[in-house]
Amino acid sequence: VQLQASGGGLVQAGGSLRLSCAASRRPFSNNAMGWFRQAPGKEREFVAAISWRGDTTYYANSVKGRFTISRDNAKNTAYLRMDSLKPEDTAVYYCAADRGSVPHSVVSAYAYWGQGTLVTVSS
Repeated sequence: VQLQASGGGLVQAGGSLRLSCAASRRPFSNNAMGWFRQAPGKEREFVAAISWRGDTTYYANSVKGRFTISRDNAKNTAYLRMDSLKPEDTAVYYCAADRGSVPHSVVSAYAYWGQGTLVTVSS
């Protein structure tokens, strides 16, 4: 599975962005999907994850209530809607496909990674 993340950009604090993650082929619909982010000088951290059916979602405490993860299996695409953005949300955002159908919050659970898309939030 190849993943292509897009939708990043520069936004002012309080603004919104929607990231997309397009998968190259069908097995996407059997895999849980996740979003992670990595800020300069920091480790990659979990943001959100969704089960293969889309009926279970998990969020990092730092984004809960502001970010929404979703997926459209017919389009082989996962999304991350980000609202009320803060400067501390600035990072490269990566989408990833889990090894299984249950979502996880750890990097090691994910077998496939997209190339990342940069989100910059100005104050």
